[in-house]
Amino acid sequence: MQQVKVEPYSGGCGGLVSGVDLGNLTDEEFTVVRDAFLQYGVIFFRHQQLSQEQHLALARRFGSIVINKFFPETSEYHEIAEVRKEPAQKTNIGGGWHTDHSYDEIPAMGSILVARELPSSGGDTLFCNMSAAFDGLSDGLKTTLKGLSAIHSNEHLYGEQGLYKKTDIADLLHGKDLVGKAVHPVVIEHPETGREILYVNPGHTRRFDGWSAAESKPLLDYLYSVASSAENTCRFRWEPGSVAIWDNRSTWHLAVNDYHGERRLLHRITIDGAPLKAAA
Repeated sequence: MQQVKVEPYSGGCGGLVSGVDLGNLTDEEFTVVRDAFLQYGVIFFRHQQLSQEQHLALARRFGSIVINKFFPETSEYHEIAEVRKEPAQKTNIGGGWHTDHSYDEIPAMGSILVARELPSSGGDTLFCNMSAAFDGLSDGLKTTLKGLSAIHSNEHLYGEQGLYKKTDIADLLHGKDLVGKAVHPVVIEHPETGREILYVNPGHTRRFDGWSAAESKPLLDYLYSVASSAENTCRFRWEPGSVAIWDNRSTWHLAVNDYHGERRLLHRITIDGAPLKAAA
């Protein structure tokens, strides 16, 4: 049996796991994969041949599955969402930095994304390490942020007057109740590692609780610029057989929309989370 190898994907973001078949993991191998997931926040795999059934089985080893409300499901399994962009489509979902489901009272724990059909070039996904982002802040700012909560919402995207309702993907969202709103600590404690994580994101954080949007914007913009710096981010190029597993509590991601005129299809399973706890 080939030994599982885990190495950094970049200096500040992500891990690359090799020497493993995700469709046939032993308990010992899964422990290594799970530990890498917790250590790096996002882990990448190459040369996998996951069937839909194996994709489901892998996800269930991480936790219970959340049925996705946004993307269409596969014809075989309603637990598997199709992250699909057709050749004639211009808009993609997730084209800006965000954390999935931060507008839910209990955000998703993470996701497993599997490449199915890829464009000839482009369509990469960027990730950001929000533990490293918090670590890079000054002690004074860390203390200030630990006393704050933030309001998260997706109404500006999925509401009746939202951005996506005015694009060429509006039909995909028609008739769905997609709007959510929640308040979360700005700095959370990871429930498994205990690490402190900056928990705001450009896609869904609207303002600090008790502050106006105008008062919140300068500080939020500064935090976003720190988080998205080159030192804290990585760019994953999808290839046939590629898989990414990310911890939604400690990362951002961004789907690059640079392959107009070509089809891109990935299968995603989202894993249920737990209430977020403020860092002490």
